[in-house]
Amino acid sequence: MIKLDIINEVVNRTGITKTKAELAVETVFESMKKALSNGDRIELRGFGVFNVRPRKTGIGRNPRTGAEVSIPPGKAVRFKPGKELQSID
Repeated sequence: MIKLDIINEVVNRTGITKTKAELAVETVFESMKKALSNGDRIELRGFGVFNVRPRKTGIGRNPRTGAEVSIPPGKAVRFKPGKELQSID
């Protein structure tokens, strides 16, 4: 599923125009990005939780040359599915 599929689903379920549905979906995603960049936790009941966690520094290897590469510390977005989402067959 891509963003366009989500927009089309909003249009089909609500009957609003495609332009307004696109604006609504884009607003939701931008709000989520902003919250995650601020380090906030996003909890969607029945779906799951998004949060930002620090990533450790480490040493990796270049697969072609085998040379060691330093991996800098950073942040990564993590998703933990909710109980309803986990019970999908």
